Amino acid sequence: MAFIEAKDGIQIHVKDMGTGHPVVLIHGWPLTGDMFEYQTLALLEAGYRVITYDRRGFGQSSHPADGYDYDVFADDLSAVLEGLKIDKAHLVGFSMGGGETARYLSRHGAGRVSKAVLVSSVVPYLLKDDSNPDGVDASIFADMKKQVREDRFAFLQSFAKTFYGVGLVSKPVSQAVLDWSFVLGVMASPKATIECIDAFGRTDFRPDLPAFTIPTLVIHGTSDKTVPIDPSGRAAASGISGATFIEYDGEPHGLFATAPDRLNKDLIEFLA
Repeated sequence: MAFIEAKDGIQIHVKDMGTGHPVVLIHGWPLTGDMFEYQTLALLEAGYRVITYDRRGFGQSSHPADGYDYDVFADDLSAVLEGLKIDKAHLVGFSMGGGETARYLSRHGAGRVSKAVLVSSVVPYLLKDDSNPDGVDASIFADMKKQVREDRFAFLQSFAKTFYGVGLVSKPVSQAVLDWSFVLGVMASPKATIECIDAFGRTDFRPDLPAFTIPTLVIHGTSDKTVPIDPSGRAAASGISGATFIEYDGEPHGLFATAPDRLNKDLIEFLA
């Protein structure tokens, strides 16, 4: 474990394991880098160097009062790559972490990046408006922020069930995984938890898509209720030149835990 200092002095908590080609895993909201437990193990066993980090405001990184926008997040990712002296890495962005991948490429270029993977990603644009009729209504994001303010802990427990597609009949993950996700979520700053809803919900990454000049894989579940596939995975795959697109039929948002073996296999085949 280590801490990398961002350009504004914020401390970013990093885990760096293995000795092969670096793979940087960028976590989703409202979790931490530890959400990639299944992927970290599989990639290490496949011979990769695996780097995870906690976004500012989350996990063991600093919890500042502000700075929760994608230009800052992209600069934090750049600080991690520079701090670890990484010349070439694969970037894997899950959900909100797909935004870091997109904004990093447009803001810092692809010089340090070998390949990119977007998993259940918010790229290119989630908010419903005249230019994005398949997007998510602004009232959904407003209600999420309201619930977080009123009882962040109750919200995290209910959100996790939707996240993993847990219903009255469907039990794709154990209660233990739900409990673990709750623990990761409560580590976050409430300020960061709220402000990042606007960051991932309202940031338009469509202008960033031409920056994907390296091989790119897009993976998305067709039953994702958190980040619907039409304005995200399908739109990203059509907007990124030469992207490879894999739809996981019936899988929810948190497919890193509901379909880990399939995701690990697809990741390793693509990165190879």
